Amino acid sequence: MSSAVSARQPVHTHHVEGFGTVTITPVDPAADSALIHGWVTQERARFWGMGEASRELVQEIYEDVDRRTTHHAFIVAREGVPVALFQTYDCAEDRVSECYEVQPGDVGVHLLISPGDGAPEHGFSAGLMTAFMAYVFSDPAIRRVIAEPDARNDKAIARLERTGFVLGPEVELPEIDLPEVYLPAKQARLAFLSPPEAR
Repeated sequence: MSSAVSARQPVHTHHVEGFGTVTITPVDPAADSALIHGWVTQERARFWGMGEASRELVQEIYEDVDRRTTHHAFIVAREGVPVALFQTYDCAEDRVSECYEVQPGDVGVHLLISPGDGAPEHGFSAGLMTAFMAYVFSDPAIRRVIAEPDARNDKAIARLERTGFVLGPEVELPEIDLPEVYLPAKQARLAFLSPPEAR
């Protein structure tokens, strides 16, 4: 793990039985841009939409996220080793709000699991999802988690279903073209998860 990641304080630490200790730490755009760039530019991350991005652009994107109070990005580590990029956002302040009726307490999430070393580990994504949802629902103001993976990303959609998300409609997320950020329109599949006590 880089010294930059280890020097920052996690916002959440969660021990998952049989999986290990997961820490969730805010992204430092300058320190983490090379790591994130290495993940998002791989073919396996094509649905993340940053395959052609330079390291400098990745840093600029996460500097923009860092300036916002409604959007947050985190490096997730398992036993000290970075294994995922996790993002949360206020649905009412995001383009997804144009695609469904946002309710108070709705929070959106994005997840990119890093490329693993060697053969896939059974239960790996499930262990991470357990930690992510524990973090999100530790905020009593959060009443529902919204995901909007690319509609073609069957693997991500299946992972969400296994986690307990209920699939919603397929929608088109509108293009965002601002001086500080550009996002092309995207066909996405909405998915919804309530807190454990509400299921």
